[in-house]
Amino acid sequence: MNFEGSILLVDDEAHIRKFISLLLRHLGTTRIFEAPNGIEAIEVYKRERPDLVMLDVNMPIMDGIATLRALKEINPDAVVVMLTSLANRQTIDEAIALGAANYIRKDAPPEDIGRALAETIEACFESEDASDEPPTP
Repeated sequence: MNFEGSILLVDDEAHIRKFISLLLRHLGTTRIFEAPNGIEAIEVYKRERPDLVMLDVNMPIMDGIATLRALKEINPDAVVVMLTSLANRQTIDEAIALGAANYIRKDAPPEDIGRALAETIEACFESEDASDEPPTP
C-alpha cells in the first residue's frame, strides 16, 4: 500500500507520535504533521488540511472527543481515526457517533495497528480513487 495523502498525528506523548509515524511511513505516507494536543491540532488542521487525522483520546488541554467535534465542525467530511490505550465502550460509541472512521488501540501489536491503519485508509480513500476512473463499457 502506498498512501500519498497527508496525515495529522495528534498525541501528547512524543514517543507515540514517533512510533505511529514509523508505521505510517511503512505504509508509504511521507507528509506527516504532528500536534501534541487538540488546540494545536485544530490550528494545524486549518493550515494544512490533511487527508487523515489520527487523534489520541486522552490528552491534556483538549481531549480527543472535543477535538473530534471541533474538526468535524471545520470539515464534516474530515477522516479521523481515534487512538487510545484505554478503551471504554461509551467513548468508542461517542467517537463513532461523532463521525470517527475507526478506533485503534495504541497498545496493540505493531502489525495489528499497521493492518488497521491500512484497512481504514483503503476503506476511506480507495473508493474515491475508483470513482475517478472512467466507467468501463
